[in-house]
Amino acid sequence: MWHQQIIVLSAKARGFHLITDEIVDELTTLHRLEVGLVHLLLQHTSASLTLNENCDSSVRSDMEQHFLRHVPENAAYQHDDEGADDMPAHIKSSLLGASLTLPVKHGKLVLGTWQGIWLGEHRIHGGQRRIVVTLQGE
Repeated sequence: MWHQQIIVLSAKARGFHLITDEIVDELTTLHRLEVGLVHLLLQHTSASLTLNENCDSSVRSDMEQHFLRHVPENAAYQHDDEGADDMPAHIKSSLLGASLTLPVKHGKLVLGTWQGIWLGEHRIHGGQRRIVVTLQGE
């Protein structure tokens, strides 16, 4: 079985957001997979997807503070037509990545106890974000 759909996430503030439930709630065919894979592709170059802590929100705020320190907005970037947060957002997106491939078993994502899917919103006003979800399995 193959299935593909696009999930549109509502606009979020800059930072890291736990979106596991949003994705699972939108995947109407996930429950049909006995064993398979789900591939997530974020169709944006100024946001990211990553897998990390799903319980303590301080991990997400610490991650945001780390990236604000190490990829500053006030550096001398050549690409600044879309604002001071644009080029740093591209760098963060490249560092973290824009896709994930996750296993599925008995119609559920197979994640570690403390793992969740994060959206890294790297723009101050990033807007809605689109994720192409591809399911493959039996």
